[in-house]
Amino acid sequence: MRGEIENMNQIRTVLRVLLVCGLFAAAGMAQTSGCPDRPSAGSVVLNPYEVDSQSGVLQAGFTLQSAIDNSGFLHECYIYQGSSGPAEAPTLALNPGDQLQLTLTNRLSYLPPPPPGALAHGSMHGMAGMSRTVPNDACTGGAISATATNMHFHGLNVPPKCHMDEVIHTTIENTDPPFQYKITIPKNDSPGMYWYHPHLHGETTLQVNGGAAGVLIINGMENVKPQVAGLPERVLVVRQQFQNPNSWIAGPNQLTLNFQPAISPTLPAPVIQMQPGAQEFWRVANATSQAFLNLQVWFGVTPQTLQVIALDGIPVTTDIETKTIAIPPAGRAEFIVTGPPLGQTASFQQVGFDSGPIGNPNPPQELATIQASTTAKEPAALPKARPASELPKIAPRFAGLSTATVTAKRTFYFAEAANGTNGPVEYFITAEGQVPKVFNMAGPPAVTTTVGAVEDWTIENRSGEVHAFHIHQIHFLFLAENGTAHNNPQLRDTVVVPAWTGSGAFPTVTLRMDFREPQIAGQFVFHCHILDHEDAGMMAIIQVNPQ
Repeated sequence: MRGEIENMNQIRTVLRVLLVCGLFAAAGMAQTSGCPDRPSAGSVVLNPYEVDSQSGVLQAGFTLQSAIDNSGFLHECYIYQGSSGPAEAPTLALNPGDQLQLTLTNRLSYLPPPPPGALAHGSMHGMAGMSRTVPNDACTGGAISATATNMHFHGLNVPPKCHMDEVIHTTIENTDPPFQYKITIPKNDSPGMYWYHPHLHGETTLQVNGGAAGVLIINGMENVKPQVAGLPERVLVVRQQFQNPNSWIAGPNQLTLNFQPAISPTLPAPVIQMQPGAQEFWRVANATSQAFLNLQVWFGVTPQTLQVIALDGIPVTTDIETKTIAIPPAGRAEFIVTGPPLGQTASFQQVGFDSGPIGNPNPPQELATIQASTTAKEPAALPKARPASELPKIAPRFAGLSTATVTAKRTFYFAEAANGTNGPVEYFITAEGQVPKVFNMAGPPAVTTTVGAVEDWTIENRSGEVHAFHIHQIHFLFLAENGTAHNNPQLRDTVVVPAWTGSGAFPTVTLRMDFREPQIAGQFVFHCHILDHEDAGMMAIIQVNPQ
């Protein structure tokens, strides 16, 4: 971990967290006020509460609130009023062609300004002068603070427009009226796991670390991958929380599994109960702010074979059998697991990830104990596959990308630079030939292209820690790593860019970008999905012009 606070944004966030803790204590408020109780350590892991579309529409209302728990962790909670009481960050399940009508009410706790002089160097990168161009209109910017928010629907291939999936200018303040999101799931979008989370520049780390993240599933995987039809569906969301919710500052932190602490042996591990030897379909989202996961299922200490069905919401072209599944921050993996026989000890493990010479630690950690039991209550099963004759004859999005004519090639690079002898560090993603600069929301696009373009991008890492490249609105074909072509390239929306060792060639990944869909015309962003890197400037805007 770095031994220094890397920029004034981080100082400001630290002060805010300390101040909000003081407010709860001074007001004599219950420490869990504002958020539902989360599962206790060592309890049985349950799927998140699920909200399903009805007659082609999913209507839901979330309230975003905050609290400090008894251990000092900040909670920021999407609260949905379910049939049996409030539920946190429910799973949203829709079909292709359905409409999501989501009302977001922001009621994050008021945080007073930091003491005079604490922010001598001014506001966050890219935040100076932010104000709404139209009064009371959340679509035209506004005050950027820890109590403002917006929402990104990660992986959905939908328009970058306000009230849909626009994060550059949409700013919902905690005094605003409820804000309406209205998104139509494209009929040709792939079935799979997506997710939603805040994406307010400069505050994303704080809010995602607080737990404001949930899963969105497009139904129909059993029709594309019949081997999962009828299998129990287990939804597992790995999150990360910090007592000091700045991941770049050393301090107590926890991985959680469906909000239950996964820090054994300090606390008992979460418990996954399975029928002996039964197959289940696991859908795992890495909703952490910075943790890179290498996942295994162990019988005793022996890794078991896992059958990968989909990555980042897209079914793989050929099922992949592997003992280890690597998932970067924001990535998702869907795979078939076979449970242990009776009497066999078993566990779900993060076996550790090397994030480079200056990267943050990603140590091994047991995420859950797996118990075989004939009385285990299995989660609900996926339906049977529909006959092919009943399925719509629609070409899936991104079809033919591997053989499409490439219209442009571009190179971008991740880099970090110390601003002075002892910091702060600045973070960049820069187009080759341009001058590195931290992200500014009011700045011009770093790249401009046109609907219909197919481009090959090389992403280079000139720093000593891994990065996680992500672009909004589209998926891309992961063609090669360090110049070595993949034999079976897969569609992804987030990939690991390996760390530079300090000598030799810079590591690279090669990605084929698909800008053929007219719906994605407009401005959107690409960035590192280590969220403190994004907040500190490692992000850029792309402009996609209509044809």
